Amino acid sequence: MREVRMEDLLRSGLPLEEARDLEQQLNNVSTIGGGAVEVWARITAARLLKPWHPHALHQLIYYSIYRHHDPSIHGPPPYWFPSLSKAKCTNLGRLMEAHGPLALGKLYKDPITSFRNFHRFSVNHPEVYWQFILNELSVQFSVPPRCILDLSDKTKHGGTWLPGAVLNIADCCLQSSTYHKKHDDSLAIIWRQEGRDEHDVERMTLKELREQVMLVANALDLEFCKGDAIAIDMPMTNIAVIIYLAVVLAGLVVVSIADSFAPKEIATRLRVSKTRAVFTQDFILRGGRRFPLYSRVVEAGPERVIVIPASGEDIGVQLRSQDSSWKTFLSNAYALPRWNYYKPVHQPIDAVTNILFSSGTTGEPKAIPWTHLSPIRCATDSWTHLDVQSGDIVCWPTNLGWVMGPILLYSCFLTGASLALYHGSPLGRPFGKFFQDAGVTVLGTVPSLVKTWKSTNCMEGIDWTKIKSFGSTGETSSIDDDLWLSSRAFYKPVIECCGGTELASCYIYGNLVQPQAFGAFSSAAMGAGFVILDENGTPYPDDEPCVGEVGIFPLHMGASDRLLNADHEEVYFKGMPMYKGRQLRRHGDVLKRSVGGYYTVQGRADDTMNLGGIKTSSVEIECICDRAHEGVLETAAISVAPANGGPEQLSIFVVLKNGLDIKPDELRLKFSKAIQTNLNPLFKVSFVKILPEFPRTASNKLMRRVLRDQLKKELLPHSRI
Repeated sequence: MREVRMEDLLRSGLPLEEARDLEQQLNNVSTIGGGAVEVWARITAARLLKPWHPHALHQLIYYSIYRHHDPSIHGPPPYWFPSLSKAKCTNLGRLMEAHGPLALGKLYKDPITSFRNFHRFSVNHPEVYWQFILNELSVQFSVPPRCILDLSDKTKHGGTWLPGAVLNIADCCLQSSTYHKKHDDSLAIIWRQEGRDEHDVERMTLKELREQVMLVANALDLEFCKGDAIAIDMPMTNIAVIIYLAVVLAGLVVVSIADSFAPKEIATRLRVSKTRAVFTQDFILRGGRRFPLYSRVVEAGPERVIVIPASGEDIGVQLRSQDSSWKTFLSNAYALPRWNYYKPVHQPIDAVTNILFSSGTTGEPKAIPWTHLSPIRCATDSWTHLDVQSGDIVCWPTNLGWVMGPILLYSCFLTGASLALYHGSPLGRPFGKFFQDAGVTVLGTVPSLVKTWKSTNCMEGIDWTKIKSFGSTGETSSIDDDLWLSSRAFYKPVIECCGGTELASCYIYGNLVQPQAFGAFSSAAMGAGFVILDENGTPYPDDEPCVGEVGIFPLHMGASDRLLNADHEEVYFKGMPMYKGRQLRRHGDVLKRSVGGYYTVQGRADDTMNLGGIKTSSVEIECICDRAHEGVLETAAISVAPANGGPEQLSIFVVLKNGLDIKPDELRLKFSKAIQTNLNPLFKVSFVKILPEFPRTASNKLMRRVLRDQLKKELLPHSRI
């Protein structure tokens, strides 16, 4: 900190008087002594850096403090540190305080010191750990399970979880519970429609939600049979959530379809799932514009469509003869004597409740069935890692067509938290005003969304201080973007989450009882384990820094055991090595474990590249290039071999910040220097191409395969690399 001078503070945008005060405060902190980690911890604990300070100031202080921090020796620099008193008040901390002494004996000290031992216990003793968890969630069985885990069927790699249990997971979401602090007048959903940003947010209590869900369940009973597949293809509104819960409550199966899909993609999902009907909207409202949705759904050829108006009470399109409006669909149910009461359909725990699909970047998307078990995993991970508690208000821009939609829904309703929904685009200031006005305490993001907020400065003046934690999933996070995000709320933790639809949540996470580092994971998920494999499929030692493909322990509660349109065994287990007597489960991520036990995702196994005989990942190179020039918004690293043979050559695709014009050769030199300085002196960039935007899947994942194909077409015929 002694290297930061008054002129640096002024140059960052701080007014003179504030700069003088801050300089004195920073000097006071520095004179206490200690290393970089201790200095940064004192600065954030004292809240010397304010959310309204310029981001350039946050960058100046953070990067100056950690300027000489060597990650290869010390691991990634931590930015958030749990206090013991607060750790004991988290869900995970309370669980450990209650059961740690019995589970670990003399090894148990406190939630921070003993976390790794307790995590190991959760993996090695699932029967005990998951009984602890079931007592904490709003899960009520009409017939309790015979046991937690049955391993007698040797054909099931993942065992049989909660065998014999009968329940309805939607009913669990809707019932009040004194123990779980869920009451009829508890806030269940809070929302706002885009364009009504100056109006009060709208609210729905648990009792009101239950009555609306039961109304829709009665309407479904009048037209469909138990087990029918009913698709939802619409934005994640309060009505979409009501429909989702009603379908499950009535013993039918939700088919999840993202509202961004083209007719061909919709048709594939309808065919694979044998969908009987689709709930959709006439239009999608975004940024003051109307985008057709019903017409896209109809083009996919469904048997029946039920259409909800995007605004007002009247449908804005002409319907087919076999289709009906939302109002007409509900009218017959309203005629029933007890329209707001419905007896839930209780089912065996392995009955299918939801069919979700992989993103489908190559070939036909995998149809992944969820059962009544899957939501328990969703809620557990959010309860333990994101610390979602009764009374929290949780917001995460997503869609029921993607795994995060159902995860969000169950994470709220099985923990007693409230679900916050913005019916519009999350890219601009109106979304920020919504989560401010709604009093959101847990805000979920995807990295590209944070990048947009930061680059456009659209959230200036928004109050983020009610937020106690952030979640981040979908992509690899940028350190600088997460620095910006965390600083908005006085450096609250950004909890990284990574998993998959087939796992019903995540296999690797951050949490609130371990120090957190930007863009890094601190642990496997509770009750889950993995190893990192070398090129021969041999696991590296648990504490050794390394890079390799991840192999997930097969006893992963909530993970899939079947696919509707593919061979589950071949997709997830064939060719995977044995570990401690059980075959590991394939996931496809390449992980890097650093000193200190932090993890970063290095991309998919097929996104690794070989540069001069050294294997590295696209993500590792992109993280360096993103910071190599101030005009860069984002980069994508691709390598291909020359047409006439030889080693792979590195190319960087670039999206620039708005209004900037930079020559590709200038960027090529900048990127090469940055990579050689920060990664490997032997690497160099052969080609740079600037694009207006990157190709992405509907779930916003970067499609490097498309860029790689484009690179081959452009460059190889001309032998330019």
